Amino acid sequence: MLFSSVVFLFYFFPIVFLLYYLFSFSRTLQNVLLLCASLVFYAWGEPIYVFLMIGSIVFNSLMGWLVGKQDGKSKKIWLWVTIAVNIAVLFVFKYLGFVLETLGLEELGVDLPLPIGISFFTFQALSYVVDVYRGTTKPDSVFNVGLYISFFPQLIAGPIIQYNSVADQIKNRKSSFDKIAVGICRFTTGLGKKVLLSNCFASIADTVFQLSSIGTDKDVVPAMLAWVGSIAYTLQIYFDFSAYSDMAIGLALCFGFKFGENFNYPYIATSVSDFWKRWHISLTDWFREYIYFPLGGSRVANQDFMVRNMFIVWLLTGIWHGANWTFIFWGLLYFVFQLAERFFEYPEKIKSNFIKHVYTLLVVNTAWVVFRADNLYQAGRYYMNMLGLNNNGFYSDTAVMLIRENWVFLLLGIVFSTPIARNMNEMFYAKQGTIVNRIYTVIYPVVMLLILAVSVCYLASGTYNPFIYFNF
Repeated sequence: MLFSSVVFLFYFFPIVFLLYYLFSFSRTLQNVLLLCASLVFYAWGEPIYVFLMIGSIVFNSLMGWLVGKQDGKSKKIWLWVTIAVNIAVLFVFKYLGFVLETLGLEELGVDLPLPIGISFFTFQALSYVVDVYRGTTKPDSVFNVGLYISFFPQLIAGPIIQYNSVADQIKNRKSSFDKIAVGICRFTTGLGKKVLLSNCFASIADTVFQLSSIGTDKDVVPAMLAWVGSIAYTLQIYFDFSAYSDMAIGLALCFGFKFGENFNYPYIATSVSDFWKRWHISLTDWFREYIYFPLGGSRVANQDFMVRNMFIVWLLTGIWHGANWTFIFWGLLYFVFQLAERFFEYPEKIKSNFIKHVYTLLVVNTAWVVFRADNLYQAGRYYMNMLGLNNNGFYSDTAVMLIRENWVFLLLGIVFSTPIARNMNEMFYAKQGTIVNRIYTVIYPVVMLLILAVSVCYLASGTYNPFIYFNF
């Protein structure tokens, strides 16, 4: 079930919301309702794999209890059993077909449909048991752990939440009108980013990438068109994924939960390292907390170990995103650039923020090409198109047409990928009691209602509406 769907907006969410506040007299009933609603939400799109979800909840709850009750060697053994089982399940459903194909054994016919969100809820389950092992989290009931793993706002595309950040909220959270109002506005903002902007960029990017999908000279893709396609995808993936995070954070607030931010305007970054402090923050934190630091991080006597640790983290980051060599190459590309930044002491040696910003955007935009490509061959051909090395020329009538038809959306995408709107919001809100503030308090809800109405109209018309990160 998509957040940006008529079923969710007009049936599922209103019903769950109303029932939730009818049960205000009992936190237990509210949690049971949210757990059941979350399983229904998942089963709507994955009727069979909901049992996989339930199995993950029961197994990891039991392992958390066993790890919490053991000492010494037994404790570590149960931890490794937990890690092995979770990774094995993830491997079978997400990577087994890719490995067999790579080994030339595709005739075995292992082609399991990918359970939506399996990478997200598996990482959450793992972090819970690891934190119990470390002593930073206490073992909890299967119902509370189940709600943590399956909570529908962040179930299928994050953000990835650590249990100790919501354990108290599960039992003692407080709802308020202000939280609900902020949550609905945050959800509406995300809905608008998804339906009005991301979907528009998706149609541009898909058009261009499909022209180069077969990697032959049958469809000439001039350099100008290739750059329009890559920039459109760069905007699409940001507004797609950050929109989902906005909607997840907003929905959680409606039920009294407060989640951390998952994006912090990554396209204003001035280095690749800075970009990854701003992009998919919860995933970056997870790899740092559960992979990089346990390996020794950067606080190692031998720099070779630091390089090894970075290599492992970025290899796993690429693999986490999907079973394709393109994702592995993408992850290692970021490893190379971040390693180079460390050794060349970038960005400290460069004074111009403009140069640093342009460099970062070029790297990120280039990396998204291989991320989007169907395979490494198509990525290579696309890069050659961008550089004009395929006898493809520069000028493109198609590119001009796409820009003319979508220039308003492209301009809005560029503007809203910066903190201009946030800064203006904070500025107007801070001027309490002024005429500007009074006008703003009237205009803001009207704008939110307008965004909601226009978004619903687009959804009702059946526009192209995928979520990119559902694939991961």
